Amino acid sequence: MEKALVWLRRDLRFYDHAALHHALKESKQVWLAFIFDTDILKPLLKGELDANGLKHDRRVDFIWQGLKQLDEELQKQGGGLIVRFGKPAECIPEIANELGVEAVYVNHDYEPSAIERDLAVKAVLEKSGIQFKDFKDQVIFEKKEILTNSGTVFSIFTPYKNNWLKTLQEKDLAAYECKPKPGQIASIPKKLNHELPSLESMGFCATGIESYLPPGSNGGQIFLEDFLSRIDQYQIGRDFPAIKGVSYLSTHLRFGMLSIRGLVREAHRRMLAGSMGATIWLSELIWRDFYFMILANHPRLASGASFKPEYDNIAWESGAHAKKLFNAWCKGQTGYPLVDAAMHQLNQSGYMHNRLRMVVASFLTKDLGIDWRWGEAYFAEHLNDFEFSSNNGGWQWASSSGCDAQPYFRIFNPITQSEKFDPEGKFIRRYLPQLEKLSKKSIHAPWKAGHIELESAGITLGRDYPFPVVDHDEARKNTLIRYSVVKKIS
Repeated sequence: MEKALVWLRRDLRFYDHAALHHALKESKQVWLAFIFDTDILKPLLKGELDANGLKHDRRVDFIWQGLKQLDEELQKQGGGLIVRFGKPAECIPEIANELGVEAVYVNHDYEPSAIERDLAVKAVLEKSGIQFKDFKDQVIFEKKEILTNSGTVFSIFTPYKNNWLKTLQEKDLAAYECKPKPGQIASIPKKLNHELPSLESMGFCATGIESYLPPGSNGGQIFLEDFLSRIDQYQIGRDFPAIKGVSYLSTHLRFGMLSIRGLVREAHRRMLAGSMGATIWLSELIWRDFYFMILANHPRLASGASFKPEYDNIAWESGAHAKKLFNAWCKGQTGYPLVDAAMHQLNQSGYMHNRLRMVVASFLTKDLGIDWRWGEAYFAEHLNDFEFSSNNGGWQWASSSGCDAQPYFRIFNPITQSEKFDPEGKFIRRYLPQLEKLSKKSIHAPWKAGHIELESAGITLGRDYPFPVVDHDEARKNTLIRYSVVKKIS
């Protein structure tokens, strides 16, 4: 072909990129475009705005900065990134027609709304005689590529993982060559405006996220190199939020600033060399494939359905009392320090340690009796690395309504979780400085501290730090009663 357009979405990089590889292989001239989708962004503009009437959303800022980096790289090759703010079904065909391309290249998406969007774009393009070519890129195995011996879709992780590893071949991890020939990255015609729309023009403000999360493939590479220097201890440190034990790569992976093939290739190689840390990390990456597979085969999950239908019969707390409890959880004012510190971490940075995601999800659903969908929506709004399939899978796991979830009677004790995974209280002190002077014993449950210790620490419960909004032992009993409807049905 003479001309092709690569439509970037959640694959914001120029290396090991399936759609870009095929476009460069098959076309003499290639352009790249990204659309700030109004259908996605406009709902984000709801809620609290700053003094200038702009919304603070770290993810939009992070994407914008990553695109700026890509545009600068393309300009060095004589091209540039075409960026629009609008509806993809209008913008992509318009750009494609103005450039006179013969095909638009994309990488697969798996959420029902994204699939619907792609079908709409494809239909408009085909009316103009433009091909729509799509490729697997953001997972190692997709849809029905990993099946049980009887040819059905897995719903339990461990046998899925075993089959995944048995199926894996070197070609599945091979990097796509994306080096353009001289002049192959085409210049942008003057009739097409080559300017990134500003954050402000789209209703958003700068957030400063780059101060702790450098954007783009460059930022992802910095984090990756740091993690690989300590990956062999991953299995030891990953559960302790006060130490640097996890990879911190989830946001770059979420937006495709890092290649999943490259990460799995590195993890798999080290696993074969005997690294337990790499083995556990690879398992986490396989969980990601697993949840993508679950969503692709059970699209009803995107409309709020429980994976296990019987769990939709649970009567969650409701009314003003439920809203009050949920608000305390959101603001990190439950009276349980580890839960509150985790929520402050999320609210302040858009990040939450994975162990703590399980703790706060269990607390919301099984201590407060709040519908898991409320928590899922809150995470979707605040997490930098928000990924629908993993977020939905994680919340359904915690509430026991999902595939391969923890049993309903397994209820995390927020105090023992705190004592086990933040024994010195370092993480709690970082996000709840008002508790800084408490002993490492009392900091996990301040209401159990003696009057003298609280006074010497300058803490008055109910003023400086809240009393617990629920009693865990009592809440546990109520949860077992609440979930008894599931036991009766099953």
